[in-house]
Amino acid sequence: MTDVTNHLYETIDRQNADQPAATRRNLVKGTAVALGSLGLMGLATGTAEAKVNTADANKVENIAAVAATAEVLATIVNTVGAEKLKGQLDPVTLRNVQAAAQQEKNHYEVLTSPAVGGKAVTDTIYVPDEVFASPENLLRTLAVGDQVFINAYLLGTTVFARMGTLQGSRLARYAAEIMGVEAVHRALALQSLGQLGNDRAYSKFAQREQTQGLATTGTPGFYVIGDAVTVLESAGFGFGKPGSKPGTAYKYGEVSARTPTIAGVNTIKPS
Repeated sequence: MTDVTNHLYETIDRQNADQPAATRRNLVKGTAVALGSLGLMGLATGTAEAKVNTADANKVENIAAVAATAEVLATIVNTVGAEKLKGQLDPVTLRNVQAAAQQEKNHYEVLTSPAVGGKAVTDTIYVPDEVFASPENLLRTLAVGDQVFINAYLLGTTVFARMGTLQGSRLARYAAEIMGVEAVHRALALQSLGQLGNDRAYSKFAQREQTQGLATTGTPGFYVIGDAVTVLESAGFGFGKPGSKPGTAYKYGEVSARTPTIAGVNTIKPS
């Protein structure tokens, strides 16, 4: 979904805020059908033909699967990064990265629990070797990756809330709780790079990245959960297969078995 269609649907939702959630969803769906029947959906999305059904792409199971897979990646990068760069990271940054590894592992376990039912697409991540070449590379990678996760969990919060059910509200809360932690991870990575950590008045969703010096600077966020994978693949990561940059394969089970537990980490279960 592009800015055009997203703005249209959110305007409809906002103008009918006094209506029940189910009614608003039906209005949005009706608009989508009308656009499609008039042949306008392709124009609105900037394509000759609307090939992607956003509602289908953003199904609960798809969001949970992408989120779980992203947490596999995050657990691996933070755990291995702390191991490989232990002698080069200052003590505070090292402890923050280790704590992040523990938290990402915790997120994965919640996402794949019966309460959520997510299933990671793969347990093997090919990480570009350059990620662990220096503290700066690791921290920039974390800043970019954590923003992808923030975007994904904000998308999840929106989709889950629109379900209009008790399950939806619970999943929306889980997504919001995890998103807040990912925002902290991003801020700490930027701060360790000597940049302003609390640089946002609002966590960024689909707006363009304004933080300078990152691989994603100037690029927009996303409205379709599968695009999270596209962004990570463009950074050289491979999911179950080699990525676009020279890298090494890491298995979640092997790495997570040595993910540290850091004293001081609390609130280890979602509400």
